[in-house]
Amino acid sequence: MLKDAIRVIKEKDPAIKSNMEVILYPSFWAVINHRLAHAIYKKHFYFLSRLISQFSRFITGIEIHPGATIGKDFFIDHGMGIVIGETAEIGDNVMLYHGVTLGGTGKGKNKRHPTIEDNVMIGAGTIVLGPVTIGKNSKIGAGSVVIQDIPENVTAVGSPVMVVRKDGVRINPVAPEELTGSKRRAV
Repeated sequence: MLKDAIRVIKEKDPAIKSNMEVILYPSFWAVINHRLAHAIYKKHFYFLSRLISQFSRFITGIEIHPGATIGKDFFIDHGMGIVIGETAEIGDNVMLYHGVTLGGTGKGKNKRHPTIEDNVMIGAGTIVLGPVTIGKNSKIGAGSVVIQDIPENVTAVGSPVMVVRKDGVRINPVAPEELTGSKRRAV
């Protein structure tokens, strides 16, 4: 687990020059602590798992609920202010920048937080709310607000979020539901 965390940070951040620098990286500690807290959470030791996650939040500025599911090669760049809710599901090779919220709307009792599929990048200050899905290989621009499903292989930006690229080709801005046919929104 430690070797993988070090490898991911060194691959994704060109500013890191040595393995020793990685231990100063908040993302390293946030991910390691989350993996530990999540394992304990799955064994129903909720208080201990929350204690670990709150300690991690205190030292890193990154808040990840121990119930959140996170895939391999997860990377947080400049992580201050990240919030990831309990029922969030994050796929493999996902990158988040600082200030990203994967939150709930406070209205649901079951799945309340977003699902982020594989190979997604979410820009700084983006807010993704509710049980929406961001499709694989998509990019969400900085400062966007996402309250609806985002299709695969797109770049979406803004508030309200609009798709501006599909399959790597610039398109006229279009609402995500016009590409997916889905009107599912977080409420």
